[in-house]
Amino acid sequence: MAKRKIAFVCTDCGAEFPRWQGQCNDCQAWNTISEVVLSNDKHSPERNLKGYAGQTHAKVETLDQIDLQALPRFSACFKELDRVLGGGVVPGAAMLIGGSPGAGKSTLLLQVMCHLAQGRNTLYVTGEESLQQVAMRAQRLGLPTSKLKVLAETNVETICELALVHKPDIMVIDSIQVMHVSDIQSAPGSVSQVRESAAFLTRFAKQHHIAMFLVGHVTKEGNLAGPKVLEHCIDCSMMLEGESDSRYRTLRGNKNRFGAVNELGVFAMTDKGLKEVSNPSAIFLSREEQQSPGSIVMVVWEGTRPLLVEIQALVDYSQMANPKRIAVGTEANRLAMLLAVLHRHGNVQMNDQDVFVNVVGGVRIAETSVDLALLLAMISSFRNHTLSRELIAFGEVGLAGEIRPVPNGTERIQEAAKHGFKRAIVPKGNKPKQPIAGIEIVAVSRLSEALEAL
Repeated sequence: MAKRKIAFVCTDCGAEFPRWQGQCNDCQAWNTISEVVLSNDKHSPERNLKGYAGQTHAKVETLDQIDLQALPRFSACFKELDRVLGGGVVPGAAMLIGGSPGAGKSTLLLQVMCHLAQGRNTLYVTGEESLQQVAMRAQRLGLPTSKLKVLAETNVETICELALVHKPDIMVIDSIQVMHVSDIQSAPGSVSQVRESAAFLTRFAKQHHIAMFLVGHVTKEGNLAGPKVLEHCIDCSMMLEGESDSRYRTLRGNKNRFGAVNELGVFAMTDKGLKEVSNPSAIFLSREEQQSPGSIVMVVWEGTRPLLVEIQALVDYSQMANPKRIAVGTEANRLAMLLAVLHRHGNVQMNDQDVFVNVVGGVRIAETSVDLALLLAMISSFRNHTLSRELIAFGEVGLAGEIRPVPNGTERIQEAAKHGFKRAIVPKGNKPKQPIAGIEIVAVSRLSEALEAL
């Protein structure tokens, strides 16, 4: 009997070690290294990697010999999903969609597959639910179920064998964490099983030009569960996010080999499933009739389109020695930095004030264009001064107090004018060469100029 090969693998990053240790040297995580049993089979998937990128023969060519024919994309029946995918589904692409439990991953993909089944050959593979449960959900959502093919299976080799028989154009694997490869001795969901199952399915999709959606779980920190190589081997990675008390869901693209990253799609959860929101700015700007201090609207750039969101700030006297600095929807470290800039270059001291910042609608903003609007909202709350409902602002604030331009400035201003805003405070570098009808543009280059413009 052959001796078993044992390795110790980090469940967060997939790094391998010869023996167990408390901390991973690669990702610095603690207590994430677990023992896995490797296969001794010479036919294991690790050795059978021929044609991983879709080519079944090795041939060296020059770039001018490559056929540059456009990939035949097709619509996923949701414009918001098509936007995140870069214009539609690409045949042979492996797409990973993750999210918290109850976010709506399975619901969204079931809606997509039921509608695509009316004109294409589809296959929905479920490993977590029975076929009866999937059928009951489809009936509850009022979806057409006559042409969608379903399969309850967790063995990757069996799934691919059946797919060769039925030849689907698009497949869904729900979920990758419950799939397993026969040659790997580890339990489903382990690092080795997730890695080999994803590699096997990705290679199969590329060789047979099958568009494949993989559903992924998330950890308690909100990251995709499994090794980091899972996100590297697929073509598109998306996260479906949404608070449990909110009816809106946002689908954000974190990686896309066929389109723009950080693209955002907005959906509304209803009793009939997910409905796409064609004008997201309208739901994020559902403000009260009476404007309150500390509230201002800014324009963020999500992927390929502008999005208007409201940002609120509350500055209040602190009863504690260490005032609170809490930011919801934006970075807390950047909030602390902006308070220091405001003190140094704006002569406004908030050392004895609690500062709370919130981005309305549950949107998370990672770009630096939020800086100027955030500072103006804090000043408005600190001075108890109400800003105009028709005012928008955006721009990056530097440590020297300068207002730096941000990408796509003209498009942001045009989006604000489209929604009826009459005044905009923007960086001088983003001032359009031609005036935009219906909106007054105040261009500033220093923080002091922005404060005077209020």
